Amino acid sequence: MNGDPVTTTLSAGPLLLRPWLPEDVPALIEAYRDPGMRAMLRTQVTDEAGAEQWLRVQQEGRESGSRFSFAVVDRDLGGEPVGNVALKYPAPGSGSAEVGYWTAAPARGRGVAALALEALGDWAFEAFAGDGLMRLELLHRLDNEASCRVAEKSGYGFVEVLPARPPWPLDGHRHVRVRAGGAR
Repeated sequence: MNGDPVTTTLSAGPLLLRPWLPEDVPALIEAYRDPGMRAMLRTQVTDEAGAEQWLRVQQEGRESGSRFSFAVVDRDLGGEPVGNVALKYPAPGSGSAEVGYWTAAPARGRGVAALALEALGDWAFEAFAGDGLMRLELLHRLDNEASCRVAEKSGYGFVEVLPARPPWPLDGHRHVRVRAGGAR
């Protein structure tokens, strides 16, 4: 792997993808106030204690190498986080990992999620090339048409419909992005 993934930052146009910081608590709480976002996510953040716990989980994931979550900062919108992208990385040699994201309401419809996911994927394929990472999967609920558009815009082609199973009450989609030269 190239560099230190615990402190890695990425740049994509006006976006900065950086580790989450303790001073991001107010922006995190505000983002989770959006009913649309809450409806699509399993984890809920409702107060300062919940936000601090969420930040601890992200930090622990980076330190253990199991999850690399980035605050998405739009420098054109003042420098506060407007989203999150995450790489959920399984054991080296498995060949695949999952990505996830959310975008705060004020940043939606501006291409932030697609640009951030593309940067995350580029980084993941480079950083984990030595571990054999060849495939990234993006999963979303069937009724989340916006996530379908984001997946396609950021290079994740539709692969299949997934049947509902706990904790997801509805069917979903699996989208895949393959490393250049890899098989789908």
